[in-house]
Amino acid sequence: MSRRTEKLASAIQQELMSIIQRDLADPRLTGLPSVTRVKVSPDLSVADVFVTVMGTEGQQATALMALKHAAGLMRGRLTRALQLRIAPYVKFHLDDQLKKEIAVLEVLEKVAAENAELDRVRALKAAESAGEAGAADDKAAGGEKADDKPGV
Repeated sequence: MSRRTEKLASAIQQELMSIIQRDLADPRLTGLPSVTRVKVSPDLSVADVFVTVMGTEGQQATALMALKHAAGLMRGRLTRALQLRIAPYVKFHLDDQLKKEIAVLEVLEKVAAENAELDRVRALKAAESAGEAGAADDKAAGGEKADDKPGV
């Protein structure tokens, strides 16, 4: 990705967020959609916009349809706001990367909990074996002292 496409992607992301929050009054946008990232093609003709929408699968699908329906309006506003001769076509996609990241974090938390439990069990076993060894030492030491005392 060249510097120009990166700058344009960043500007598109910021401007689309403000357009979605300010100008779109579509009732299908129930969950607050947020633009997570934008990829602009090398020839600057297409902008793939990745969004996340809070809500159920159905709410996400209807919000995505609402954004796709308003893509032409947003393209015109982008042209004026960014002072471009030709704005790229805007294609909206649901961002699955966030779901994947959450799933990975859940797996890591589960592994950490299992490791903590294993460490706790090992520590208990080590303490028990150290306690048994200490008890054997005490018996051996106590036995000698009992033999040293007459009449006991």
